[in-house]
Amino acid sequence: MLKGLIAASFAGVFAVNAIAADLEVRIGFVNGQRVINESPQAAVAKKKLEKEFAKRDQDLQRLAKELQGLQENLEKNGVTMSESERRGKERQLNEANREFQRRQREFREDLNLRQNEEMASIYERVNRVIKTVAETEKYDIILQEAVFVSPRIDLTDKVIKALHESKDGGSK
Repeated sequence: MLKGLIAASFAGVFAVNAIAADLEVRIGFVNGQRVINESPQAAVAKKKLEKEFAKRDQDLQRLAKELQGLQENLEKNGVTMSESERRGKERQLNEANREFQRRQREFREDLNLRQNEEMASIYERVNRVIKTVAETEKYDIILQEAVFVSPRIDLTDKVIKALHESKDGGSK
């Protein structure tokens, strides 16, 4: 009976090996962050956002300088001012500071929203290109996170090249 069990075990191992050989799985890897960083679409989106938000950024910088000037004026001349004048300047400084913080917060929120919109479009594009490369080269699984990746299965450069060569290269 023991010989029969051993024989059955060997038969099972050989059967599993035969099935596994028949079902060769191709695995690929893509460094998603590198693809995003090196894609022409991301560079175009960055320039677009910089242009879109440049005026508001300059306005914030101007407002920050005005705020700093008010603060310095109050510190420098506050001792010589009358009590009511000093309070008026402090109130003016506090109002300007609140306005600056409000505008800065709105700027960050708007910028984050637009960055997320642009990145969603880029991620969608990158995923389509990854899928196309995987299907063309008959990969079964594409991983984006791994502790170690053999250069043999790394498709990152191919995906970046495909993004550069796409018809509308830099646009969504």
